Amino acid sequence: MRQTYIISGMTCNGCKDSVEKKLSTIEGVTNVSVDLEKAEASLDMQSPVSVSQLQQALPDKYVISEKKNIFDTTTVLDKESIAPQKTKIQELQPLFIIFGYITITSVLLNYKDWNINNAMLDFMGLFYIVFSFFKILDLKGFPDSFRMYDPLAKTIPLYGWIYPFLEIALGLLFLMRFQIITALIATIIILGITTIGVTKTLMDKKSIQCACLGTALKLPMTQATFIENTIMIIMAISMLTQLF
Repeated sequence: MRQTYIISGMTCNGCKDSVEKKLSTIEGVTNVSVDLEKAEASLDMQSPVSVSQLQQALPDKYVISEKKNIFDTTTVLDKESIAPQKTKIQELQPLFIIFGYITITSVLLNYKDWNINNAMLDFMGLFYIVFSFFKILDLKGFPDSFRMYDPLAKTIPLYGWIYPFLEIALGLLFLMRFQIITALIATIIILGITTIGVTKTLMDKKSIQCACLGTALKLPMTQATFIENTIMIIMAISMLTQLF
């Protein structure tokens, strides 16, 4: 018999492989096939296995539930009972809100003695600090999501683990006005590498999760991800030009 389940918490091919491996160890399960994009797992079983048994075999970050076929129910569901598909703007709302808060804070910190350079430094510092916070919320899951598109993280897995801490360090350098030139050069290099990976992903039209806000907020990889990196790179290049 074959049964399909919904599994939440998967963010990359590493998660897919882990779920398939864990579920395959359950007695009575003969074959497991996971679809990452649909967040589904199809299991061939010799005998029925309860959802609780399946859940016990998985790490806590994954939640499994039985997939229901809405056409198998005896009652007819009206249109309002089916959740509408989110638009791109709605999906990226958390990102826009965070950008808004960072921008407003940067302006408020400098409005008395307005200086565009200081405002930009504060924006870049706050950008790194805030975004690193969300990555550290799931430090175990972030590297797997990050290496799905970052070229350096693909080559050097350790880079994905230290990346959130690099963001903290750069954020502090900008906010403390310490080693600004070093921080600006590092920003261009680090975000430049990531932007290359983001661009390739968008051109290949792959549907993967953006790791800019870690895995706590599930954001799709879109042009907005490219734009946020580009803004930071342009700021860094502009300030370097003025300093030299």
